[in-house]
Amino acid sequence: MSNHVVKVIESNFINHDVKRFVVEKPDGFEFIPGQAVNISINEPEWKNELRPFTFTNEKETKNLEFIVKIYNQHKGVTNKLASVNSGDELILHDIFGAIHFEKPGIFIAAGTGITPFLAIFRDLYKKNKLRGNKLIFVNKTSLDIIAFNELNRMFKQDIMHVLTREGVVGFKGKRIDRKFLIENIVDFNQHFYVCGPSDFVEDILRILKDLGASSDSLIFES
Repeated sequence: MSNHVVKVIESNFINHDVKRFVVEKPDGFEFIPGQAVNISINEPEWKNELRPFTFTNEKETKNLEFIVKIYNQHKGVTNKLASVNSGDELILHDIFGAIHFEKPGIFIAAGTGITPFLAIFRDLYKKNKLRGNKLIFVNKTSLDIIAFNELNRMFKQDIMHVLTREGVVGFKGKRIDRKFLIENIVDFNQHFYVCGPSDFVEDILRILKDLGASSDSLIFES
């Protein structure tokens, strides 16, 4: 795939440390919902610093959207992206990613691990095919939840928010462990989609397999 220099159309923080970017979509540019692309900033000292970010827009939209967690404590790419605004330029490199939708199941995401799922959810919701899927979304606090209102609107009763560092009425205030999964999942003979920090993904996959989930039914990325 050839590289594409694209202009930033929109750039805004959607919570205290997560920023949303809308950029130009090159002609003929294609991706599968769930995939990511390596991106760099089109400035001399940054253009060779590639980092992976997931497409969060639907395939058919006019522009591309990315949702990025900003790590201010590290003087790296995401810290620099905090100051990238409309009119600036990014470079799109190779597309990749193991996450894709196969059949209805349970999605388990932690933090910005929700991002590869957003394009899938939006695509299914638009086609009226989201029903039959469930989402378990883990965050530290309620302020960390990405796309809270949109996810609740799409999933209705089929979403469960889990907060690991905050007790809030209406939310599960605990970590996801073996006991949690046994209490909240009836059938382990279905598809599971898992994304988040590598240790989170490894733990969830290990537990799911131990509880009877087939390796062929586990779709994941960390």
